[in-house]
Amino acid sequence: MKRLDGKVALVAGATRGAGRGIAIELGAAGATVYVTGRTTRTQRSEYNRPETIEETAELVNLAGGRGIAVPVDHLDPKQVQALIARIEREQGRLDLLVNDIWGAEHLIQWNVPIWEHSLEGGLRMLRLAIDTHAITSHYALPLMIRNGNGLVVEMTDGTAAYNNQNYRLSLFYDLAKMSVIRMAQSLARELQPHQCTAVAVTPGWMRSEIMLEHFGVREDNWRAALEKEPHFIISESPRYVGRAIAALAGDPEVARWNGQSVSSGELAQAYGFYDLDGSQPDAWRYVVEVQDAGKPANATGYR
Repeated sequence: MKRLDGKVALVAGATRGAGRGIAIELGAAGATVYVTGRTTRTQRSEYNRPETIEETAELVNLAGGRGIAVPVDHLDPKQVQALIARIEREQGRLDLLVNDIWGAEHLIQWNVPIWEHSLEGGLRMLRLAIDTHAITSHYALPLMIRNGNGLVVEMTDGTAAYNNQNYRLSLFYDLAKMSVIRMAQSLARELQPHQCTAVAVTPGWMRSEIMLEHFGVREDNWRAALEKEPHFIISESPRYVGRAIAALAGDPEVARWNGQSVSSGELAQAYGFYDLDGSQPDAWRYVVEVQDAGKPANATGYR
């Protein structure tokens, strides 16, 4: 994949999970990466988890890039405005914005209809998933379009094709993840005259810190989770979708993806990259053809 030396990226929501994996892979390609989130070594967000943005920045540095950790609550316009002002002051440009802000797993009530779901929790979920992305784009994109050839990646869960056909087990969650896809489509129209691109990207079943903890495994022994959930065989590391974003960022013809909704597995086929274990998981095809079809877990032909 093409090097990203001299490129400046903002991964908004990079404390853990996909955001951390993306930041590391952008660093591995040589980019300067601003990583934001609410959990630092001196304070935790409502998640109350141990991962910090400082750790992510250090991992970016170890990968070969330059990681810069900035504590930001992306629901606070003043904090976001100050962040972009800092990037402009220090770098004078912004080439890549990854809107990966989420932070709402603890608010989801699966298979609970809206009239029984916590209204406070559901509305908070929408704010965390949608308002944060809109606020960040509002302040970041004037800096990006100044130089042209910029890229905005809207991170979500599920492709447009899958989500259009499937209820995502909660009205609030469903709405949150579909709204982000629509946001990418809208941004694509607004950015095109400025020679910039917007794409919606979803990982597959990702082995995030939270997911590994849920199954009581680590990245180095994740297959032990198959005893509890055989379909976890299709899972992928956060670095896989990170490589997907790095590939997009280094593609001089990235505009061909403008407004599209794609997965890490689709992009791996298009760009020829692999996960850390040398495989190419294609989770969303597997979900449709194997898991949702009620077939026994078998990743043959899907990774």
